[in-house]
Amino acid sequence: MTVARIETYFVDGPAGRLECFLKRPASAAAGTTAAVVCHPHPIFGGSMHSKVVHAAAEALARLGLPVVRFNFRGVGRSAGAHDGGRGELDDVKAVFDDVAGRFPGSPILAAGYSFGAWVALRAGCGDPRVAALIGIAAPVGLYDFRFLRGCDRPLALIQGEADPLAPLGLVLALAATLPGGGGVLPIQGAQHGFVGHLDELADRVTRAVPEHLRPSGLPAPSG
Repeated sequence: MTVARIETYFVDGPAGRLECFLKRPASAAAGTTAAVVCHPHPIFGGSMHSKVVHAAAEALARLGLPVVRFNFRGVGRSAGAHDGGRGELDDVKAVFDDVAGRFPGSPILAAGYSFGAWVALRAGCGDPRVAALIGIAAPVGLYDFRFLRGCDRPLALIQGEADPLAPLGLVLALAATLPGGGGVLPIQGAQHGFVGHLDELADRVTRAVPEHLRPSGLPAPSG
């Protein structure tokens, strides 16, 4: 039986090398959408090994997408030091460049969790290679997400209904100002870390991938 290919490697980033982890499903064909998943705030222990990041990446891989998660500067074996989001935007752009080289002609799906959502969505909105965006627990009350008002990419925001750091009400208010109203996928009872709700999170991530970016036009699940 053919199995998924897993690689750990380094990308040359603006502050030094960036540690990356790629899972390439055995079924992934040339031109299949490639996903990049960004992790939460490094100061609070965020890394590409976050349970939420792992759950999201695995959901995308099960769908048949090659998925890259990576450590921002200063995290794990990545060089440099945390830069408050400024340098981290450059980090994800370097990863986009690498993914575009590894998977020529493939659209990119940019996703991120918490702080990583702000970085992924902001970088993704400014990159024509990025075809869709997924924000998980986007901290709307802590970071300015108004840039999304000028972003025309398909967008899904996955939020826990009991998240004190990313209140659902603020997310819904933001979504109401966005092109197409945004796409908010709430998870009842979930807080910021989605403890006890990772399976539901994976389901929402799977639903969030636009149909035209799914391998072989695989339809989105209903419900």
